[in-house]
Amino acid sequence: MAKKRSKSKSSKVEKSQKPADKPAEKATFKVSVKGAYARSREYIYRYKLAHPRPHKAFRRSYREDHVRPLEMPGLLHHAMRCMRVIFANWRVFLPLLIGAVIINALLVGLMNEATYVTLQDTLDETNESLSSGQIGQVAKAGLLLMSTITSGGLQGGLSEVQVVFAILIFVVVWLTTIWLVRQIRAGNKPRLRDGLYNSMAPFVSTLIVLVALFIFLIPIFILIITYSAAATTGFLSTPFYAFCFFLFASLLITLSVYLVPGAITALVASTTPGIYPLTAINLCFDLLVGRRIRFIWRVIFLIFFLCIIAVVFMLPLILLDMWLKANFDIFAGIPIIPTLLAFITVFAFTYVSVYFYTLYRSLLDDQN
Repeated sequence: MAKKRSKSKSSKVEKSQKPADKPAEKATFKVSVKGAYARSREYIYRYKLAHPRPHKAFRRSYREDHVRPLEMPGLLHHAMRCMRVIFANWRVFLPLLIGAVIINALLVGLMNEATYVTLQDTLDETNESLSSGQIGQVAKAGLLLMSTITSGGLQGGLSEVQVVFAILIFVVVWLTTIWLVRQIRAGNKPRLRDGLYNSMAPFVSTLIVLVALFIFLIPIFILIITYSAAATTGFLSTPFYAFCFFLFASLLITLSVYLVPGAITALVASTTPGIYPLTAINLCFDLLVGRRIRFIWRVIFLIFFLCIIAVVFMLPLILLDMWLKANFDIFAGIPIIPTLLAFITVFAFTYVSVYFYTLYRSLLDDQN
């Protein structure tokens, strides 16, 4: 009987304790929810500190509160510094340029010499029909250079396979150039062979960032398509519709101009070992906060600087080619200008790689 009573007493005690345990479970659940909420808020706060992107809320923000000064050399000084990097290490970059031109000529092809001769004959006929040939040789060479570049540069009407080969060649040149410049800045003396072997690790990451850059350029493509459709249908003849299209075009251009600098910088950041492409894009967007306008100005100056280089180097060569083919028949079928144009194109792309890597390092090393 004592055992039964003891069991009954213990069961009563357990029953009496069960209702007391339920509030404890509720309290534990509330504490866990509050702890999870506090941890999420702390994570969001740390994320905002690590990713300083102002002007992305409906609350008003002031530009003066988010100024990020950037200490960099001037436009011309930066451009000439990149040029000195190439010419000071010409033993490394010259084989890269020659190899890229040869591979491009084999896989993609150069501009057809017959096309170049046709353009030259067209200019000669135009020159004879205008005031008995009053166009000078320099003006003729300039028009020939412009028509050569606008008609296709290396070769007009590339097939899909040639486009793929051209993209792969320029990606290899991009990665190799950045690897070489990184080693040169570190004080090493790299070889082209080492650059070709060791720089291909971020190949897939670079292609993914290129896809992201293409996506960021979709607003520009939409603008081009809509403008061609509006011009052919006469939509822009009405002032009100033209004003609406101007607002639409401004929004699309602003969107692409905002997104493209981050993708261009991410092309350099993705070459760093251990950085994934989407991480590189996010980091570069954070890096350009408050500095995007200065970056865009440097890109505009780069285009202007490359145009000057093309004019300074190609005009004398075109004049020399015209004189040689006019006086010596042996040079008639030799594609001198298409080969030189391919060389200048590859050199320009190599220079762009050095330029953007140096600009990326200046943004990354800035103390502000």
